[in-house]
Formats: sequence, C-alpha cells, structure tokens
Amino acid sequence: MEITTLIDKGGPVMWVLLGYSVVAVAIVVERLIHLNLLPKVSGDLDSLYQSTGKRIAPEAAIAMGVQQAAAEGVKDLVRVASRIGSDQLARMESGLRTLAWLGNTAPLLGLFGTITGMIKAFQVIEAAGGKVDAMVLAGGIWEAMVTTGAGLAVAIPVLFLLHFLEGLVDKRAKSMQRVASMVIEQLPHVSLNSENDQVKHRDSLAHAI
Repeated sequence: MEITTLIDKGGPVMWVLLGYSVVAVAIVVERLIHLNLLPKVSGDLDSLYQSTGKRIAPEAAIAMGVQQAAAEGVKDLVRVASRIGSDQLARMESGLRTLAWLGNTAPLLGLFGTITGMIKAFQVIEAAGGKVDAMVLAGGIWEAMVTTGAGLAVAIPVLFLLHFLEGLVDKRAKSMQRVASMVIEQLPHVSLNSENDQVKHRDSLAHAI
C-alpha cells in the first residue's frame, strides 16, 4: 500500500506525524553535520592554543579561555573551564531536547489517532443498531490502528538517532574534561568548589527515556 493511501486512511494525525518526521530528519542531519565539522584535537596541548578560523574545537576554546583567564589573574580556573565547557556543550546539544520530545510524543499521538478512530468505528456500529458487517468493522479498526503503527515508526528511529547523537556529544564531553584537567594542571590556580564545577553535561542532555 502506498504511503499516500496510509496518510489518507489515518487522517489529520498522520499529517502531524509526517511533520514530526520532517522536523526530526532536519535536526538529525544538521546535528550530524555540525558535530562532524567540529575540528578534532590531538594530544598536543600547544596545538590547541594555535587554533584559528570560524570553527574552533571545544577543547581549544576551553584551553584558550583558561589561559586568557590565567593571564588576567583569575585564580579559580576550574570555574572558568566549567563555564566555557557548559557553553560548548549547550551548542553541541542544541536540538537534542526537541528530538527527544518528538520521539516521546510520537507514539502517544499515534495512540490518540487510534482511539479517535475506534470511537468513530463504534459510533457507526451504534448507528447501525449493532448489525454491522464483520468486514466493514475490521476495515474500520484497521484504519484506526494505522496511526499507532505510524507513531511507532516515527518514534523508534528518532530515539535511536537521538541516543547516537548523545553518544557523540558524550564522547566529546569526555575529551573536553580531559583537556581542561591537563590545561589547569599546568597553570597556578585556586579551586573553590572543584567538585561541583567539573565539566559535566549529563544533567543538560536531552535523555530520551
């Protein structure tokens, strides 16, 4: 059966789910391009301070920010690294919360379409006085179930891709933590609250489930 026929059978809910798919694909493609275009870093810290151009690696942004703060006499470099790291993570995680919202609500929207479809089917049965052809009833139920299937078909790949993107961000966050620690260890500083100011991102990630 063609997709256009399924959309026609499912009604308005199918159009909303189609919109979900378009938005999700746009976010995933944009995030993949953004994350893959971020410059990679090597183990050489000196190369981080020489980063130039429009795209600077998050690790380099932390290294240069911490070095500048140290040159200006800032003592709590851990807090500086935490602030810059949080800004960089927020940029990498942009759109992931929307992706999680789409993945979590798509099945519910599909279920809503099924419930409304079933209500209409039973209204037809009531109007016919209970004398309904089994084939007609089966067709009505089948049409109502289309939206649930469509909702799951949208949610499963969206959540899979969300976790994949979260994994990419998580990997980069660990690299940022490592670089921040290495840079700060080489500079004189005072840690006022190092435990709470570590570069963490789990709390801000858009967890799907």
